[in-house]
Amino acid sequence: MVRLVVFALLVLALGYGFSWLADRPGDLSLIWEGQLYQTRLIVAASALIALIAVVMIVWWLLRTIWTSPYSVTRYFRARKRDRGYQALSTGLIAAGAGNALMARKMAARSRGLIRADQEPLIALLEAQAALIEGRHDEARAKFEEMTNDPETRELGLRGLYLEAKRLGANEAARQYAEKAADNAPYLPWAAQATLEYRSQAGRWDDAMRLLEQQKAGRVIEKAEADRLRAVLLTARATEKLENDPAGARDDATHALKLSADFEPAAIIAAKALFREDKLRKAASILEQAWKSNPHPDIGRTYVRARSGDSAADRLKRAERLEAMRPNNVESLLLVAQAALDTQDFAKARAKAEAAARIEPREAVFLLLADIEEAETGDQGRIRHWLSQALKAPRDPAWVADGFVSDKWLPLSPVTGRLDAFVWKAPFDHVDKAVDESTMISIDSALKTLPPVREARSETLASDHRIIELERAATIAEAARPSPKPPGPSKQADAATSPEPRPFFGGLPDDPGVRNPAAEPEPKTRLRLF
Repeated sequence: MVRLVVFALLVLALGYGFSWLADRPGDLSLIWEGQLYQTRLIVAASALIALIAVVMIVWWLLRTIWTSPYSVTRYFRARKRDRGYQALSTGLIAAGAGNALMARKMAARSRGLIRADQEPLIALLEAQAALIEGRHDEARAKFEEMTNDPETRELGLRGLYLEAKRLGANEAARQYAEKAADNAPYLPWAAQATLEYRSQAGRWDDAMRLLEQQKAGRVIEKAEADRLRAVLLTARATEKLENDPAGARDDATHALKLSADFEPAAIIAAKALFREDKLRKAASILEQAWKSNPHPDIGRTYVRARSGDSAADRLKRAERLEAMRPNNVESLLLVAQAALDTQDFAKARAKAEAAARIEPREAVFLLLADIEEAETGDQGRIRHWLSQALKAPRDPAWVADGFVSDKWLPLSPVTGRLDAFVWKAPFDHVDKAVDESTMISIDSALKTLPPVREARSETLASDHRIIELERAATIAEAARPSPKPPGPSKQADAATSPEPRPFFGGLPDDPGVRNPAAEPEPKTRLRLF
C-alpha cells in the first residue's frame, strides 16, 4: 500500500513538472567544441529523463549477469530447503499419527535436505520415531543431545522427564523437572512437577517460593495461586501443631485469609488456639467456618473443644451449632450424637429421623442403630437399621484419585497431585440417577421396623435369677465345714498303700489344702432360661 502511494505521488510529480515546463516555453542552447546546439526546453528534459532510464536498465542488466551464478545457486538451495521442510512436516504428522515407518523415512530425507544444526526439529522427529518403535535408549540419547542446545534445552528436558516417569525413576524425574523449572519457571509442566516433588519432600518453603515465581510470571491465575498457597500453609501448620502451636496458628490463619472456605485450615487454626487456651477465638473461627459450610470435622472439633466437658455441655454446644444452620443434615447428626451420649434417646431419635428425612444416607441409619442398641438392645431392630445403612448412599469423605481418606491430606497418595482431595461421596455410581422405587425412605423404614420384643424383660429376669442362684450356691459351699484329718491307723494305711493319693499343690493330708479327689461331687445347679 505504501509503495502504491509513493508510485502515484511520483507520477503526479512528473506530470506536474512536464505541465509546468509546457506552460513556460523556452530554448536550451549548448556550445560544445565551437558548435552551437539548440533545442526546446521540454525536449531536453525528456531526453535527460530517458537517458537516466536507459542507464538504470543497463546497470540492472549488468548486475543481473554478474550475480547470476549466486542467484542460480540460491534458487536451487531454496528449492532443496523447501523440499526438506516439506519432508519434515510430513514426518511430524506421521509421528503424531503413530506411523513409525513413515516418520523414520521422512526424518532421513529431512536430514539429507536440511542441515541438522540449522533445524533442531529433525532431532525431535528422530526421537519421536524412536519412541514409537520402542527404541527408548536411542530416544533418550536424542533428548540428551537436545539439552546441549539452548534452543531445544527445555524440549530435551521434558523428553527426559517423561522417560524417567515411564521407567519409575522418580528421583531422576525430579531432577529434570527442577532443572527445567530453574531455567524456565514459566514452563507449566516443570513448575507443577517441581511443586509436587517439593511438597512430597515436605519442603514447604521452597514450594511456596516456586509458587510465587509462577504467580509473578502469570503461569497460573491469582485465585489458583492463592488456593495452592493456602494448601501449602495448612500442610506446614499441620506439621507444626505438636511442637509449635503459635507457628501453626499463624500459618493456618494466613491460609484462611487466602481461602476463607478452606475447612482444614479452620480446624488446624482452632486446634492451635485450643493448645494456647484461647477457646473463645478458636470457637469464633469454627463458628464462621460452620456458617459458610457445615462440615462434620468442624462440628466434632467445636463440640469436643474441651476434654473436660460433660456430655450435657457437649450437647449444648451442638445445639448452638444447630441454631446457626437449622434444618441441616450435619447439624442434626451432631445434635443426635451428642444427645445419645447424654442418654437422651428421645431427642437423639427425633434428630436422627429428621436428618434421614432430609438426606437418607449411611451415617444416619448407623446412628439410629446405635440409638436402638443403647435404648432397647433389640437385635431385630438393630439389624433392621443396619440393613437400611447397607442400602443407603455412602457418606461424603475426602476422596482423591479414587483413594478415600478419613482426614484431609495436602497431596494425593496415588498420583502425588497437590490439592487433590475433595469432600464428596465416594464412587461414581452415587452421582448417577437412581430409580425412585429403590430409594431409601425413613417413613418406609419406620413402617417396617419390628416392634420391641416383650420377652426381653423375662430374659433379663431369668438372667438375674441365675446370678442369684449361683451366688447362693457359692456362699453355701464356702460355709460347709472342712473334713477332719484321719486317725493313726488311717495314716499308717496311707503310708503302706502301694498307690499314693493324688494331690495338687500340697500334701494330701493337709487340711488347709483343697483336694479335689477327696471332696464330694458338687450339686447340680439349676439354670433357668
